[in-house]
Amino acid sequence: MAKWTVDASHSSIGFEVKHMMVSKVKGQFNSYTADVEAEDLTDLTTATIAFEIDTASIDTNSEDRDNHLKSEDFFNAETYPKIVFKSTDIAKKGDDYKITGDLTIKDVTKPVTFEVEYGGKGTNPWGVEVYGFEAEAKINREEYGLTWNAALETGGVLVGKDIKIKVELQLNPQA
Repeated sequence: MAKWTVDASHSSIGFEVKHMMVSKVKGQFNSYTADVEAEDLTDLTTATIAFEIDTASIDTNSEDRDNHLKSEDFFNAETYPKIVFKSTDIAKKGDDYKITGDLTIKDVTKPVTFEVEYGGKGTNPWGVEVYGFEAEAKINREEYGLTWNAALETGGVLVGKDIKIKVELQLNPQA
């Protein structure tokens, strides 16, 4: 099995959630590691995939909101410094994939399935083959113990339950 490295300058792990029932807050995690092993990235069914995301690296373009998300109301980053994903099953669907794995947030582990689009492969200016993928999944944050919310005077709540996780990856052979 070959090992692959995430090119952080061409990759992102982001999310979006409804805010005040009318708009979306988007954010990302700026620090993460990945272990990707595969015979061939043109067939991910041979792969094993694991991610560790630093919860304290959350970035929503608002320092106050980021600090709240790091607090005990949400991620409790001091006690639970990592979000972890480990693949358990990878199924091919045309050129795309369904990658199922165990997602751990705080002390809760649940299965989640990512819809993964293979973006293709290319050769960078230094002659290295690179591969691109986009993945998306939806989770209910309350199932992971992220239950803080506030009722709005106009009805509804401040923060939606459903979180869309969006991952864009460029993978390079590990040097």
